[in-house]
Amino acid sequence: MRLSIFSRLVLTSLVIIAVMGGVNLYALFQLRQLTAMSTQMASYHYPAVESAKRLLGSLYAQQNSEKKFLATKDPTFRTNLTEEVEEFQRVLHLLRGQESSTRGLTLLQETGELLKERSRLFNSTVQAATQAATRSTYPATLDYESRRDSLTDRMSFTLQNYIDLHEARVSVGVTESRASAAQAEAVTEQLVLVALMFGLGLAGLASYTILRPLRELQGHIKQIGQGNFGASLTIKAPAELRELVDSVNWMGQKLQEIDEMKTDFLAHVSHELRTPMASIQEGTNLLLDEIPGPLMPEQRMTLRIMADSSKRLMHLIATILDLSKMEAGMMEYRFVPVDLQRIVDISINKIRLLADSKHVQLVLEHAGQRAWVKADASRLEQVLDNLLSNALKFSPEGGVVKVYLKPDLQAGVLEVSVSDTGPGIASEDLPHIFERFYQGRTKVKQTAGSGLGLALVKNVVEAHGGRIWIESERGKGATVRFILRLTKSEGKGEP
Repeated sequence: MRLSIFSRLVLTSLVIIAVMGGVNLYALFQLRQLTAMSTQMASYHYPAVESAKRLLGSLYAQQNSEKKFLATKDPTFRTNLTEEVEEFQRVLHLLRGQESSTRGLTLLQETGELLKERSRLFNSTVQAATQAATRSTYPATLDYESRRDSLTDRMSFTLQNYIDLHEARVSVGVTESRASAAQAEAVTEQLVLVALMFGLGLAGLASYTILRPLRELQGHIKQIGQGNFGASLTIKAPAELRELVDSVNWMGQKLQEIDEMKTDFLAHVSHELRTPMASIQEGTNLLLDEIPGPLMPEQRMTLRIMADSSKRLMHLIATILDLSKMEAGMMEYRFVPVDLQRIVDISINKIRLLADSKHVQLVLEHAGQRAWVKADASRLEQVLDNLLSNALKFSPEGGVVKVYLKPDLQAGVLEVSVSDTGPGIASEDLPHIFERFYQGRTKVKQTAGSGLGLALVKNVVEAHGGRIWIESERGKGATVRFILRLTKSEGKGEP
């Protein structure tokens, strides 16, 4: 079952949307990962580093308050020291609650133990000094100071390691974020490019499956317009186009039936008219020969007009019958080697008197050697008669009608052209000029024709395996060209 045009368009759109949606989901996933890394650095590592730096500041503030208290015995410094130690412990406790790495917890725990040891050292020193009431100041022995400084340095070193740990993680996170961002950007660009190419390809395929049947249908309709009704079009197409194709095929069949009816009618009528017209023509000739009796000049003129009219009508009837036979495939041809130049001479001599009366010059040009073709001499003479008659009919007074024979021995063909200096043929008429009863837009006074001559010429040339075409420009005359295959003359063996 073939999809309709609407279904194809919808399906193509959904596939393109799905592909682009997949690309967007991948980009969103990468963006969320980068956001998570940034959030972790902003909410975890940076606060931990700042808190550790505050602990370092608090550590040196404690040492300063301790020295002042031991030197002055001022309780205010003792209170400041206590508050600073409590703040240190509070911040340290918060850090330990937020820390997730084992190394960080170890460093914070070690800092807490060092703080306790330093507090015990300070308290024991103050207690020992209190017992020595005779002293005016607290002792600050070298042993105490060295131990205190050692503990302070170790706490400072531990906190700095903790800071370095988080800063290293921040650095690694930034590096990973950059690498991940660069990779995500490259992959996203590639996915977008692939999705774009895939979408364009899919859209092109969908358009092709729709437009290809339309083009074939268009070509078939053109063939029908040119009179080829018999062929039936069979194509794979969507449901809507199949219905249109069936309608066009039905139309072609009906036109074929009508054309056959018209051909049969014309052939029948022409055949039925031939006998009475022959009798009329024969009777007119008898009267002109004065067999029944002498004629007056006015009677003779009237009879001549009747004879000419009956002759033209007989020619039209013969042409219609010939075309009917050709289209039915019943025309018989007798193909023998023929000297085409001799046939051209015969056709030119037929119209020479008429050409002289119009002061039209007849010119025959050839390559100086006889051109032999395998053909039916009477039919080729019929072709040349029609072409020369048309050229003479459309040539103005004082014009030139030229016949040119151009053999091409290498290609084995003979090109024959008949040209005139008449008004030419409009470009819109050229595609239809060989159709039956088509006379075009160029009209010449007192030269009304049937529109069958060129149709007959085309059938005869193609029956000889040749090809015929017309070259013309408006106001520059027209040239009819046709090509026939060369052959060897009888008895001489020469081309």
